[in-house]
Amino acid sequence: MKTSTQHDTDIAEIASRLVEFCRRGDYVGAQKALFAPDAISVEPEGSTQGQITKGLTAIAKKSDFFSKAYEVHSSTVSEPIVAGDFFACSMTFDVTDRSSGARIPMNEICVYEVQDGKVVREQFFYEPHA
Repeated sequence: MKTSTQHDTDIAEIASRLVEFCRRGDYVGAQKALFAPDAISVEPEGSTQGQITKGLTAIAKKSDFFSKAYEVHSSTVSEPIVAGDFFACSMTFDVTDRSSGARIPMNEICVYEVQDGKVVREQFFYEPHA
């Protein structure tokens, strides 16, 4: 049986790996390496991508939609904060909406839940753009 210190270390390692992937812009790589096949992704109400996405295949399609819909000029990812089975980080993006040409700053808080060494849920908190 793992001690709580070992458990926290495992979660922190997963969190650090996810942040590394995201800083490289490799969101699909993060999903393939770190997510459970039946993971759930939750976006805020009013987002363009739907509120709840279930399963790794559908989550990868959502990431593909984002990369096709927006040109990313720059992004930042904070260091993760770990608490129990969860970790959180903030992400900022400077993007251009390919359909409208509008340049948009995006800021969000991302919360991840880990079980059995895999991310089982991600939830994003941000103000959806009109």
